[in-house]
Amino acid sequence: MSASLRHSGAGRLLAIGFAAGIAATAVIAAPATARPLDQGKFTEEFSETVRNFCDVPGLTIDHEATVEGKFLLNARKPGTAPYFGQVLTVEGVYANADGDYVSEKVQITEKDLKITVHDDGTLTILALSTGNATVWDADGNAIARNPGQVRYEILIDYGASVTDPSDDTFIKFVQQVKGSTGRSDDFCEAVVPVLG
Repeated sequence: MSASLRHSGAGRLLAIGFAAGIAATAVIAAPATARPLDQGKFTEEFSETVRNFCDVPGLTIDHEATVEGKFLLNARKPGTAPYFGQVLTVEGVYANADGDYVSEKVQITEKDLKITVHDDGTLTILALSTGNATVWDADGNAIARNPGQVRYEILIDYGASVTDPSDDTFIKFVQQVKGSTGRSDDFCEAVVPVLG
């Protein structure tokens, strides 16, 4: 598993949360003398058809999105678990069969705040996710906003070595430690009147 995918379970939870109304953050800065273990930029595009969108029977929506991001993986001390950070921008469109649509832009920063290594070969990561999500109607009016931050914990099996994230396996989302600190408009309440 690549370092950039280490938080894939949590990242997907947050992406789903944004679709339902969550918020996001800024990337960690490496110490001036340390070399990053891994870093990079990426762009991904995807599309899907969602049936019974927002639990509305018979409402089918086509969703297309582009995700652009950069990530950094760096150890704070030699021989310790590396910390992960990423900055993401997600731009998407949700459209119905009649051509009605809403667009969305989500800017997210996620970073590890604290890593606790356990004797059983796992580690718990306390992570921060912060940023802003905005949804617009076809006329360009903002119909939902979701700024703020959340903190959560995830459990990872670190494989053969705590210093090597290449064989890390996401086990589970442990808990949300701090709920959203900002405005949290309900995504479905905002978009169903436009798309339904």
